[in-house]
Amino acid sequence: MSLLSEMARPVADRWRELVQRWLSRRSPPSRSVTLDHGKLFIVPSRAGMGFLLVVVLLWLLGTNYENNLVFALTFLLVSLFAVLPVHTFANLSGLQLQLLAARPAFAGDYAEAEIAVSRSGGRAREWIQVYWSAEEGASLDLFERSTAEICVALPVVKRGKVRAPRLRIESRFPLGLFRCWSWVDLDIEFLVYPRPIAAGPLPLGATLSDSESSDLAAEPRALHGGDDFAGLKPYQPGDSLRHLAWKQYAGGRDLYNKEYESHVDARLWLDWDLLGGRDVETRLSNLCHWALQAEREQTAYGLRIPGIEMAPSSGPGHLQRVLTALALFPVRGGVSGQSK
Repeated sequence: MSLLSEMARPVADRWRELVQRWLSRRSPPSRSVTLDHGKLFIVPSRAGMGFLLVVVLLWLLGTNYENNLVFALTFLLVSLFAVLPVHTFANLSGLQLQLLAARPAFAGDYAEAEIAVSRSGGRAREWIQVYWSAEEGASLDLFERSTAEICVALPVVKRGKVRAPRLRIESRFPLGLFRCWSWVDLDIEFLVYPRPIAAGPLPLGATLSDSESSDLAAEPRALHGGDDFAGLKPYQPGDSLRHLAWKQYAGGRDLYNKEYESHVDARLWLDWDLLGGRDVETRLSNLCHWALQAEREQTAYGLRIPGIEMAPSSGPGHLQRVLTALALFPVRGGVSGQSK
């Protein structure tokens, strides 16, 4: 059986590829699609097939017992079944779908596309479903309004630019006996950020030498307790005796205490090299988590990854640029996470 399944898989893949090519010719990618006769398909649903079975049984019953009332009911149901496909088809025909926005998402989450569905003419449209996955789809009706905006979710697993598959728009109006549907390609492409993974506290502050601190665009922050002499301050009871300025005191001056400090960069750098020993995807996920944490804490942060350096800043625009750089970082064959 396993051999048969292995032989059947290439056939199924080939068939799926042929169907996709046929759909691409019939309904090419476009940000705005109008459903017409060439894009819609209709078949009886399971309920419709059950309905046909009941009609056949009624016909056999009427024939066997020569009951005109049963014949009348049978012909009524047949006429109803013949009229229903027209109404089901017309419920979708002429609908227009337009992509409004494709929102970025994080890997392992759901990416959402905002779509406008509008009808032409005064005909009301009912019981319409739009989805990639039936569990995450959207339902709508167009009665008094002519346009509705919906959000459709697609699960995304990997970071980068993700091309969305064809959307399915379906209706079983009015009685659910027929299923009319279409596959439309709204040319949707999602930007998927790395999945945030905690990597410990933010790497705030790094001790700088005097030459490095003079090159900073922002003023370095001075922290007490370093190795650089900063000046004298009047002695206060409880100050360390190790830092007393004995030479000044011997010269007849008041008792002073020496102050020492170190210069620390007040800016935060999210540096690729701080996460050594981890693979590429883990590093990107850790940097993504740090960027989100720094933004929540309103701390200016910069990004250093191979080939890209962004100066420290903050705000939604800066966060988006950082996350975009992480999302589009190339996957390098054979890279084990070491910077080059």
